[in-house]
Amino acid sequence: MKKSITSAVRTAGRRGYATGKDIRHGIEARQSMLDGVEKLTKAVVVTLGPKGRNVIIQQPYGAPKITKDGVTVAKAIEFENSFENLGAQLVRQVANTTNDLAGDGTTTSTLLSCAVFKEGYKAVATGSNPMDLKRGMDLAVKEVLASLSEQTKHITTKEEIAQVATISANSDEEIGQLISDAMEKVGKEGVITVADGKTLENELEVVEGMSFERGFVSPFFVTNSKTQKVEFDDAYVLVSQQKISSISSILPALNHIAQANKPLIIVADDIEGEALTTLIYNKMNGKIKVAAVKAPGFGDNKTNTLQDIAIFTGATMLSEDAGTMIKDASDFSETMLGQCKKVTLTKDSTIMLSGAGAAESIQERCDLLKELIDAETSDYSREKLQERLAKLGGGVAVIRAGGASEVEVSEKKDRITDALNATRAAVAEGIVAGGGSALLHASHKLDSLITDESLHPDRRVGVRLMKNALQLPVRTISENAGVEGAVVVEKVLSEKKEGFGYDAQNDKYGDMFKAGIIDPTKVVRCCVVDAASVASLLTTTETAICDLPAKEAPAGMGGMGGMGGMGGMGGMGGMM
Repeated sequence: MKKSITSAVRTAGRRGYATGKDIRHGIEARQSMLDGVEKLTKAVVVTLGPKGRNVIIQQPYGAPKITKDGVTVAKAIEFENSFENLGAQLVRQVANTTNDLAGDGTTTSTLLSCAVFKEGYKAVATGSNPMDLKRGMDLAVKEVLASLSEQTKHITTKEEIAQVATISANSDEEIGQLISDAMEKVGKEGVITVADGKTLENELEVVEGMSFERGFVSPFFVTNSKTQKVEFDDAYVLVSQQKISSISSILPALNHIAQANKPLIIVADDIEGEALTTLIYNKMNGKIKVAAVKAPGFGDNKTNTLQDIAIFTGATMLSEDAGTMIKDASDFSETMLGQCKKVTLTKDSTIMLSGAGAAESIQERCDLLKELIDAETSDYSREKLQERLAKLGGGVAVIRAGGASEVEVSEKKDRITDALNATRAAVAEGIVAGGGSALLHASHKLDSLITDESLHPDRRVGVRLMKNALQLPVRTISENAGVEGAVVVEKVLSEKKEGFGYDAQNDKYGDMFKAGIIDPTKVVRCCVVDAASVASLLTTTETAICDLPAKEAPAGMGGMGGMGGMGGMGGMGGMM
């Protein structure tokens, strides 16, 4: 007992005392945060451009991670100094926001944040008013966004989609082509996911039509014993929201398909008892071709998915609430059954191709789902809605990243995900010249503000520092390719043709659109807006507050509790 008490006292003795706050003001606060921002940015910008390098990150478990994804690098960085960490956390937030909104461009937004904050720090240190600087930056952002809008071209062809994906995947043409093929097959609204591959090669797997993760309820329905699948052509489809346990509720439908000599797929909440037994008996005896499937999903999502299947196939969903249940032969009509050209069922999946649903009804349902997606705030619910939209609108594509090792597959998955997000952004809002050229040409628009005498001098300084920051992406891409960045910037600025830029991969100048070096407008726009927002707020910061580090109690104090054990010394008398 004494031993356990001693241990507890020692543990208590090692606990740190309550800490206070460390407060820094003015230049000292901004300098500490700038140090953190610069250290983080230096680690992130090495990945920028076609000749950018990899970053290797220690993981808390497993093998180290190798990546060229800016936001992944930013998330991995923490500093011991609390004030440095404040600045780093804010810039990390910029990268995360850009990633959430556009899915790419995180390295550029980190670079711009650092450049704007660094220039702003110098301006405030030399006497500029930080609030007027911020207002000048906001004016500059408006002009840059207007210029980007003017430079934008909308993409339509498969080749243009492949170019966008290739650039975002660090000039990997194979990934660009895979994404282009996937978008062509499932449509711009289709769901494209990225998964681990099992071979050395990247693979594209496309599931067209309506698919869901529920298979046949009994192996007795199997029509192809070799592949253990149910395969039907020109099948009728019965959709029921209710549980089917009595054969009488589906007997009119079974009589109809027996006379028509066509197969039937039943998708219901559940099929059991007499109904399931009768279906299996008649199928085994060759009287009817039939298979039953449980409805996918749970709760409201199950009902909505059943409604989607009914619309896709042109069926009427049987529901007690809607009064469409079949109670006798007089309630049944052939129009209650949907149709599809081909149905394939396995033990855990169903695929329906070429449903007979009316195009207008399907489009109306798709429009409704798009509105629900825009209004949804939960990421999980939004993802489920997007899956439903994809199944109605075209299909699902899976890109499997191949590689010789787990580390290589992980790195490739990061690049494919970035490229996929960039491509979606390009389809949504169009493209501008890549390689940082669009921002460099947009900086021309700021000259009129810089020379505008009616503007407050400090606001003009804010515009000027934004102009300087916009040169950094081209400069950094060039330097990562081993070329003098200042020379490249000067050369591109001297050519006032929109679209003119520097091809770092091939070390030559020219029209970026013709060279296929393009960026999604949405990505570039998000970079500028997010970076200017956080950097301008950092510039206006006057006080920073952090917790003081916890103080350890002196080691000797905790150990004194062990003296209680000396009571045992009384027993020493017996040894004499």
